[in-house]
Amino acid sequence: MANRGPSYGLSREVQQKIDRQYDPELEQLLVRWMVGQCGEDIPQPAPGRDGFQQWLKDGTVLCRLINSLYPRGQAPVAKIQASSMAFRQMEQISQFLQAAERYGIAATDIFQTVDLWEGKNMACVQRTLMNLGSLAVAKGDGLFVGDPNWFPKKSQENRRVFSEDKLKEGQSVIGLQMGTNRGASQAGMTGYGMPRQIL
Repeated sequence: MANRGPSYGLSREVQQKIDRQYDPELEQLLVRWMVGQCGEDIPQPAPGRDGFQQWLKDGTVLCRLINSLYPRGQAPVAKIQASSMAFRQMEQISQFLQAAERYGIAATDIFQTVDLWEGKNMACVQRTLMNLGSLAVAKGDGLFVGDPNWFPKKSQENRRVFSEDKLKEGQSVIGLQMGTNRGASQAGMTGYGMPRQIL
């Protein structure tokens, strides 16, 4: 992969705007959750955006994280190995992203491999990990490790069942949002094709 030089003008402004979205407090929370979820044997990252990116860049921590959310023997990523080769690191990140989508995260909520590997959009990486944590809490299968209050609650379905009588009763009521038809008439309307009379 070619090294990119500094960006200028509009590209620089866009990159600065993306960089401002990164949340250092959220980083600490995510690191605490991921270390607890994966096990204490994974090393802690250096504080800051660059340290967080370097910690996740090879994909091993991410793959261990997604594997820990599945029951033993059903792990989606079979082979996890640290490598210094760029294509292997990007392949492991891609395996995590595919497994996260199968886990239930919407494709629109998942970061791109280059967002993490090049460190271009670490805020998007944080959002994906937050969505993964929220989904793990919502599943309630006992595999989530940590404090459920760290993540926003996913909305749950609240199905309502109405009787046939109640449904028929609702069909005869005109809702207030629809307005009223009292006083409505066709007085003053002209026939189709007739010119409008302006007096």
